[in-house]
Amino acid sequence: MELNTLRYEKDDGIGIITLNRPNAMNALNDEMIGDLSLVVDEVAGDREVLAVIITGGDKVFAAGGDIAFMSNIDSLQAEKFVEAIRSVFDKIYQLDKPVIAAISGLALGGGSELALACDIRIAAEGAAFGQPEINLAIIPGAGGTQRLTRTVGPGWAKYMVMTGSVISAETALKIGLITAIVAKEELMNEAKKLARTLSTKSPVAMKAAKRSLNFGMNVDLPSGLSFELKTFAGLFASEDQKEGMKAFLEKRKAVYKGR
Repeated sequence: MELNTLRYEKDDGIGIITLNRPNAMNALNDEMIGDLSLVVDEVAGDREVLAVIITGGDKVFAAGGDIAFMSNIDSLQAEKFVEAIRSVFDKIYQLDKPVIAAISGLALGGGSELALACDIRIAAEGAAFGQPEINLAIIPGAGGTQRLTRTVGPGWAKYMVMTGSVISAETALKIGLITAIVAKEELMNEAKKLARTLSTKSPVAMKAAKRSLNFGMNVDLPSGLSFELKTFAGLFASEDQKEGMKAFLEKRKAVYKGR
């Protein structure tokens, strides 16, 4: 798999995706979206990968879409471009494995939307977040008005989208956009530590948990509760459930097989 705009490696059951367009501050373009789609498909089919980290390196996560490209396209081209981005972000959101965004530096526009497609976001000191599209007379098109609202609530989402203001990591933590702030030099170590914790859980239960959480954010409470109940009950047909409870009673570490 030849990748020109990102790097992919596996580290003891963890898939690490690093955005790699340093000269463009990891701005999203057609080639990067294509590379990201290929890697996410690879991860989805790899049973050895139990958790995923997406990062942009230690300087910048992603500074948004490629403005030079977008400045010269029409409405149909814009829709096609952002539809491709959203399709990949949807793949990440729906991936049946936990995905951590490890964010250093700026996460703006499409970069913020990529982070929002991940399950858990941790940031380095000095990181900053924003949906500045309004300053270019457009709006977010790959989840910024939708996933952001579901993550931080309508008040903060409207503030960020309508003002285009950039917020600090401290504010992002306060409003629930991220779950932790760590020293820049410890960002990947902390992300890997979290990923390893997640990778010790049953893959069957993790998949069920993520599906139930995602489903519940898009339906009314009774529908979400019904889905949760059926999903909970279905896990009792798995080998992992038997192993997990047996290990608990025997006071030993469970050995899950993902089935």
